[in-house]
Amino acid sequence: MRIVSWNIRAGGGTRVERIARALEGWAPDAVALCEFRATPPSRELARALVASGLVHQCTTADRARPDANRLLIAARWPLRRLRLRADPDEPGRWLAAIVESPRRLTLGAMHVPNRVSGRKDVFYADILAWLGRWRRGPLLLLGDTNSGRPGIDEETPVFGPKEEAWLDALERLGWRDAFRLVRGRARAYTWYSPNRGNGFRIDQAFVNHALRPRLRDVRYDWGPRTRSETSALSDHAALLVDLRG
Repeated sequence: MRIVSWNIRAGGGTRVERIARALEGWAPDAVALCEFRATPPSRELARALVASGLVHQCTTADRARPDANRLLIAARWPLRRLRLRADPDEPGRWLAAIVESPRRLTLGAMHVPNRVSGRKDVFYADILAWLGRWRRGPLLLLGDTNSGRPGIDEETPVFGPKEEAWLDALERLGWRDAFRLVRGRARAYTWYSPNRGNGFRIDQAFVNHALRPRLRDVRYDWGPRTRSETSALSDHAALLVDLRG
């Protein structure tokens, strides 16, 4: 079973056809997209996902605010959106759904706010409170976290004690960084500063104890590029998570 998590940048824009082709090439069984919008390009992408077999979809995109960055989960199997009283206070940046696959799995897609927004710490606390109440089996938490470990997930110092404390708290609750479980201390960067060109690994997936035995592989992919295409499909690399079963 393959899950792809990807920040597609500003709804995809004119890149949606290429984004759809890349997703189809990775052959996912489920996808979780950050910066999905209620705009025509994003809706076109959703239709392309249906055509490739990801017919079951749920989203936080808001037609009243079509340009707002939101989330989409799409899967080959039926989805049941999960709403709990402990849901994070920013519904557009959090989406949980049960994937009714042969081995049922819950996906928790998130897009953590930047620190300059002033909302990052509150979102951190909301996620930890939600996970602290989780008793429903395998759950894969994934998305653009705007976070990382100091010294290993950054080329220049950006992450600080608050990011590390949140990641430590996730581990204490039972959610481990899937990339580190598979790749150890390997370096990988999923987003580069447009001004300085330095890299950061801010797109991540976390598996809980119930899901960890099924984790097979984790890798990042910037997507295919032809000679005529000089730019990447997004400013973020896609995250591919392969599970057994």
